[in-house]
Amino acid sequence: MPARNPQAPSYRRHKASGQAVVTLNGRDVYLGPHGTQTSRDAYDRVIGEWLANGRRAVASDGITVVELVVAYLKHVDGRYKSNEPGNIRAALKPVRQVYGATPAAEFGPLALKATRQRYIEAGNCRTQANKRTRNVVRMFRWGVSEQLVSQSVWEALRSVEGLRKGEAGTRESDPVRPVHPAHVEATLEHTSRTIAAMVRLQLLTGARPGEICQMRTIDLNTAGAIWEYVPGSHKTEHHGKSRTIFIGPAAQEVLRPWLRPELQAFVFSPREATAERMADLRAARASKVQPSQVDRSKRKPRKQPGERYTAGSYRQAITRAVARANAARVEADPDAALIPEWHPHQLRHTAATMLRREVGLDVARAVLGHTSPAVTEIYAEADRAKARDAMGRFG
Repeated sequence: MPARNPQAPSYRRHKASGQAVVTLNGRDVYLGPHGTQTSRDAYDRVIGEWLANGRRAVASDGITVVELVVAYLKHVDGRYKSNEPGNIRAALKPVRQVYGATPAAEFGPLALKATRQRYIEAGNCRTQANKRTRNVVRMFRWGVSEQLVSQSVWEALRSVEGLRKGEAGTRESDPVRPVHPAHVEATLEHTSRTIAAMVRLQLLTGARPGEICQMRTIDLNTAGAIWEYVPGSHKTEHHGKSRTIFIGPAAQEVLRPWLRPELQAFVFSPREATAERMADLRAARASKVQPSQVDRSKRKPRKQPGERYTAGSYRQAITRAVARANAARVEADPDAALIPEWHPHQLRHTAATMLRREVGLDVARAVLGHTSPAVTEIYAEADRAKARDAMGRFG
């Protein structure tokens, strides 16, 4: 029989949560924020009890909040393909930071209200603060279904009413407005060819930013006058809804140069956009490029361009382009009107406005994928036919 390790289990940092953790008899015990005196005191207490109990874990009264968070995030990662896991992580971050070492059974309505206040102080609008608060409550509901926490804990959290419009200390979100086509074109003069193609394609199809970013050649059906694009994942797929984006002649002209022989490759690549930008910079040099300066990129950069854009990186590229466009305007004329800041989701609103004006609200709803659950099954084929016809004329 092997000799028993005389050393106590180590005090470690749990990367996913930022909590201090020690593993006793195969079970992780979370101690509070890593590096704090509180967590070190908790470590000494837990190890002392463990040794006094003959190197056996002391029976616990229940899991801590951070243990519930870690378990729930594993469940979320395996369930959603969209950006929902990221949204849930953002909602749970202050919960694990402040209440990580608290027993889940002791996380009550006051703790939930305090967490909601942290959302507001971080700059979230009222509706976003309510949404993130609901994410916390949803985690405890899942905990009840897994018999990790008692139902009474979840019921107590449900008693907390959402913030109402006009409530003191909250702010309302600004409605998303369409972006003027002239502002779009002025911005595209200062973007890469890749981003310009993504913007024009989104404006012509009314697709969501994430749907443009994840486009692959294999997802496209190019047979026929109107192409069809079925995204690998989309916003409403967890509700059992399908999503087909119709690509008309004008949008096809934008997209055709970007189609790839590698069917699984993403159509729009940040890596290729970066390589093209560097080539343009070298070509624009007034002086001859020295051999040692042909490639001045780092050999092992800490961060490299990815294979695909995300909705966040796509938005960031447009924000930077707007800044460059405004800087150029001010340099040419200090009194020139600036381009208002805009983001990719506004392109969808612009497309919706044009579609509604040209072909009516009902067809615009079909093109954009806004189907009413009550009539989806009845009118699905009719909507597809209307959408196909509309994109033949519009896109």
